[in-house]
Amino acid sequence: MWTLPKPRYTNGRTPEEIEDTELAVNIGGVRVVLCGEMLNRYPDSRLAELVNLPTRSFDVISALCDDYDPAKKEFYFDRDPDSFKCIIEVYYFDEIHMKRGTIPELQVEDIEGNLIEHPTVDAIEAVCIGWFTIEYVLRFVSSPNKMRFALAFMNVVDFLAIMPFYVVLVLTSLGTAMMELANVQQAVQALRIMRIARIFKLARHSSGLQTLTYALKRSFKELGLLLMYMGVGIFVFSALGYTMEQSHPETLFRSIPQSFWWAIITMTTVGYGDIYPKTTLGRCNAAISFLCGVIAIALPIHPIINNFVIYYNKQKVLETAAKHELELMELQSLEVAMRRTQRLDGAADEWGSSLRASRSDTHIPLLTGTHRTQKEPVKKRCSS
Repeated sequence: MWTLPKPRYTNGRTPEEIEDTELAVNIGGVRVVLCGEMLNRYPDSRLAELVNLPTRSFDVISALCDDYDPAKKEFYFDRDPDSFKCIIEVYYFDEIHMKRGTIPELQVEDIEGNLIEHPTVDAIEAVCIGWFTIEYVLRFVSSPNKMRFALAFMNVVDFLAIMPFYVVLVLTSLGTAMMELANVQQAVQALRIMRIARIFKLARHSSGLQTLTYALKRSFKELGLLLMYMGVGIFVFSALGYTMEQSHPETLFRSIPQSFWWAIITMTTVGYGDIYPKTTLGRCNAAISFLCGVIAIALPIHPIINNFVIYYNKQKVLETAAKHELELMELQSLEVAMRRTQRLDGAADEWGSSLRASRSDTHIPLLTGTHRTQKEPVKKRCSS
């Protein structure tokens, strides 16, 4: 069990009276005893309502917690105990000390005892961010249209994946006084969560994600119909559910806008069970809304699947054609190289044959006897 500080003020009440207002809760298997004085500082919260319950009715308790043990007078919440510490800090200290890391197993304690990221994890992240930054800057510099490059969707995703690292680095370099502010801590946590945008970088290299994106773009009309059907059903069935449940004394339908949540989780077949009808008419309305939700979701799904299959087949054909084109280009390049070698070999053969013919014995008489006999009569005529 956790050790919690006692309240600093008692409003004139004795310790026995304070102990009577204590609330025993079980958070994911960890038992915690909370002081009612501290919980009443936030009277609209669930824990404060549990402290001030006039009757321990099961229906009322089930709306505020997940389970209740009458023998131990213990309220059960199916929550993470470590996360529940932040809620207790709000009641006792009016502050939330948020965790900066997302994997507690990979965190280490610093000199002051605070949990920080493991140095190896920080080093890996720094190297990856450096690589992404160099890639983004080089693509930006080589782009002919800088504005179009900066406003492209995938480039915006790349920027959002890089930017949180440097913002957190600047905020950290400003000092611990700056990081102790609650607003700054929340901003840093939000920026760290934005690092999940790096997953969208896979769309550059995944044909499956590109196919899904194109199918959704081509299915805007069907998606609009789906949202319209669901919107009409949510408005109608939430209003009917609120009207039919007003006759029940322990109704969970407080207002029509609050009933929207029940209509959404019912029509989408989720059904968390945190809010449900208790009257016969309300249950009939829930059954009809469930069936209408199934029909509304099933109708536009078929065209969306068809668009996905059509584009997926086109993508496969294009990939196959690209592979064949590359193979054809390789064959053509090999054929051109073979032709060049054949031409060079043919030219070399012709040149060698001409050399052999010029060096043969058949050309010697032309240069000696025959050539001289043709010129001898000319000399005789000139002498005569």
